[in-house]
Amino acid sequence: MNWPPQPRSLAGATILQIVPALRDDAAGHAAIDIAVTLLKSGARAVIAGDDGPLVGELRAAGGEFLHMVNDTIDPLRIRKNARLLASLIAGQRIDIVHAQSAGAAWSALQATRRQPVFLVTSFPDRLTADNLPRRMYRASLARGGRVIAPSSYVAVAMIERYKIAPQRITVIPRAVDTAAFNPAAITSDRIAAMRRVWGVLPHVRVVLVSGRVAPWNGQMGMVDAARLLVAESDRNIAFVFAGEDRSNLRYAHALRRRAEVHGIDTLCRFIGHCADMPAALAAADVVVVPALQPPLTGRAVSEAQAVGRPVVSTAIGMLPENLLAPPRMREALRTGWVVRPGNAGELARAVRAALALDTTAYEALGARARQFAEFMFSPQSVADAIRGVYTSVLARDA
Repeated sequence: MNWPPQPRSLAGATILQIVPALRDDAAGHAAIDIAVTLLKSGARAVIAGDDGPLVGELRAAGGEFLHMVNDTIDPLRIRKNARLLASLIAGQRIDIVHAQSAGAAWSALQATRRQPVFLVTSFPDRLTADNLPRRMYRASLARGGRVIAPSSYVAVAMIERYKIAPQRITVIPRAVDTAAFNPAAITSDRIAAMRRVWGVLPHVRVVLVSGRVAPWNGQMGMVDAARLLVAESDRNIAFVFAGEDRSNLRYAHALRRRAEVHGIDTLCRFIGHCADMPAALAAADVVVVPALQPPLTGRAVSEAQAVGRPVVSTAIGMLPENLLAPPRMREALRTGWVVRPGNAGELARAVRAALALDTTAYEALGARARQFAEFMFSPQSVADAIRGVYTSVLARDA
C-alpha cells in the first residue's frame, strides 16, 4: 500500500539565517532567539553574517556561525556570497534560507535558483521613498517564497509597491525585551529615584511622552494638549518628555518656549535621553506617543504596555497595530487610545480619560496591556511565530 507522504517537520531540518551581523542589538538577539527555538525543535540552526559579540552565545547554545559580509550593495560581493551559499546549500543540505537584508536576499536568490531549498525573506520596519536604484535593490526582499513583514502597515506598502500576493506575506511584529520591561522586575526604589530626578512629588501624576525630540514626533502637539488638560483640571500633573533632544536644538528650544507661552513650563520636564526606560515607564501614569510621521518601529508603544501602562498613540504608521483600542477592539479589551495625528484636543481627551480611570479599571487595563505585550511582542512569541513560518513551508514539501 502506498501511504500518502507525510509533511516534513523541523526535526532534522537545517535552517540558515542570513543577518547583517550578530551585534548586541535587537536584530542580533532576535536571530539568537530564533536559533535557540529551532534547536529545541530538533533542527540544526546556522547563522551567517558579520562578526559580533553574540557569536559566542550562538555557539554556546549549539548553533553554528558562518562569517559572511552580506549587508552590501557591492555586486561583486553579492556574487561571491551567492557562490558560497550555493556550495553551502548543496554540501550541508540546507532546507530553508532566511535572508534578512537586501544584499543577502540577492545572493540567496542566485544561490537557490536551481536547488531544492526554500527562501524566506524579512522586510525592514519601514519602506522609505528611495530613488529607483535603491527600490530595485530592495526588491529582492519581495521575491522570497514567504515574506515576513513587521507590521500590516509595511505589508500593505509591500503589496502596493512590489505587487506581492498577500498569501505570501506573514506579519510578525518586532520583539521587545518583555523581561526587562516587566513591572515585577522594576523595584519601587528605581521608580522613586526616577521621580526624584524629575523633581516630581509622590502625589503628582506623570504623563510620559516617549520618543526623540523632533518635529516629526509631535511633542509640540503634546504641549498644546497639556495646556488644555491643565485648564480643565488641577495642576497636579507633570509632563515628562523622555528622548534624545540634542539633534534638533531649534525644535527643542521652541518646545520649551511654547510651554512658557502656555504657562505650563513649571509642569514640564525635558529630560533628554533616559538610560533606564523601564523605570521611566513604570514611574508614569500614562504614556503618550504623539508621532506625526510613521516611526521606524512601534517599540515605544509595545514597551509601555509591557510595563502595564495605558498608552495614547496617534493613528500613524504601525502604531495603532501595537495596542488594543476601539473600533478595532471592543472597549472591554482596551489597552490604550488612538487619536488623529496633530489633533491636540483629541490627545488631551484621551489622556484625560486614562487619568480618570479608577483604581480597579486602571489595574485591569494595565494587566491586559502586559498580557497583550507578552502574547504579541515577547522574544519567545516572535521566535515561535517565525518557527511557524518555517514549519509551514516545510510542510509543503511532502
